[in-house]
Amino acid sequence: MPEGIEFLYNYYMTSTKPKLLISACLTGEKCRYDGQIIYNRQAELLAQNYTLVPVCPEMLGGLPVPRPAAEIESGGGDDVIDGRSRVLTTSGDNVTEYFVRGAFKTLEIAQKNEILGAILKSKSPSCGVTTINVKGQPSRGEGVTAALLRRHKINVEEID
Repeated sequence: MPEGIEFLYNYYMTSTKPKLLISACLTGEKCRYDGQIIYNRQAELLAQNYTLVPVCPEMLGGLPVPRPAAEIESGGGDDVIDGRSRVLTTSGDNVTEYFVRGAFKTLEIAQKNEILGAILKSKSPSCGVTTINVKGQPSRGEGVTAALLRRHKINVEEID
């Protein structure tokens, strides 16, 4: 293992701070669908008291950066997980399998790391907790990953 990575791995594994799963885009990672980097001051503040475990469910599911914007066709994340709805790009391509695969990989990371809870990006078809976009407009609903984490009794919160 390269020296720098080994240091980070050892720090992460020996940290005594409680662990929070966090949408990687909120930590400044270049993983948003449009390739833009966002910075969230709240994430920096959380890092003072928690070990943050950044994840991007869409990338974990196999989608690239950048990628076409996508939305849940109808309903919310539970409907997608249960096969009653799909996730479609703005051009109509079905990307449901990537979103579901990424949600399950995120759940696996959360369980392996005994996280305390999850802080997720609002309005995302993966991470939105109370708000997702439907037909380009904010709407009440939950993303695929948020729904799966909640099903497994993991507390999820969202920030913008």
